[in-house]
Amino acid sequence: MLRVGIIGMSAGNAHPYSWSSIINGKYDGKEITTIGYQGVTTYLDANKDTLGLPEARVTHVLTQDISISKSIAASSGIESIAERAEDMIGKVDAVILARDDAEFHVEMAKPFIEAGVSVFIDKPLAIKQEDLNWFEEQHAAGKFIMSCSSMRYANECRVVKQDIASLGRLELVTAVGKKDWLKYGVHMIEAMFATLDDPKVATVQHVGEKGKDVVHITFENGLPATIHLFMEISGTFQLTFFGHQAWRTADIKNSYSMFRDNIIEFLRSVKEGKPRVDFSITKNIINTVIAAEASRLSGGKIIHLK
Repeated sequence: MLRVGIIGMSAGNAHPYSWSSIINGKYDGKEITTIGYQGVTTYLDANKDTLGLPEARVTHVLTQDISISKSIAASSGIESIAERAEDMIGKVDAVILARDDAEFHVEMAKPFIEAGVSVFIDKPLAIKQEDLNWFEEQHAAGKFIMSCSSMRYANECRVVKQDIASLGRLELVTAVGKKDWLKYGVHMIEAMFATLDDPKVATVQHVGEKGKDVVHITFENGLPATIHLFMEISGTFQLTFFGHQAWRTADIKNSYSMFRDNIIEFLRSVKEGKPRVDFSITKNIINTVIAAEASRLSGGKIIHLK
């Protein structure tokens, strides 16, 4: 059985609770709701019959606040609370960095990566080029680093993917979602790119404004795509693929399913000794996130990616 450590907690992101519960098969819905995540309790309630992954167990938790760590541990049946990374190294086989404020990812992941522990890092891996470069150097040195948005495994997109040949030559892809670019743009990019078999990006241009982000992407094969991410919009994450002969929309709603599949793919990767999402795929996605923000800050300059 794989021993897994869960680290980090950031505002608005309940992954330390939900992912630990999915793996351990235990959760305290009252506690999760009390701290502000009723939606997590709802989808865990609805999927009780598939909770628990027998090949792994979250055995350790580490956050920036011992009271948060105790809450996660009690809710998800985690046996050990760590106060430092060193308390976990040598006692876990893998670590999930479940904190999505990317500016802290290098700092939090570094002790584990340098110790040779297999690490999954929540989306986005990085929002600064120097951080992405550091992770790439570690990957090149043979360290195990896996990172992606769970939307890579969204069932709604996989249904579109299995039918995509029937659309004929693709003419345009659009994506619409809620919240901010630097944390949530990666969701839309990952879902779109995975459905298209991860094409390389040629150009990125931000043509909106902060809080009303509109990003135009051109792939190396010439296909254009637009991503619209608005803070105040209502609705779910939606992607539409327009072909010469037909079109399909993916309306992404099943968070639990994609979280569970993501975790399963990470655990499978640890057993196989290699991330099942190649670092080059993650690099392509994160470069797109960073390029869009650089374009916005430069007043809409077109950024060319190599």
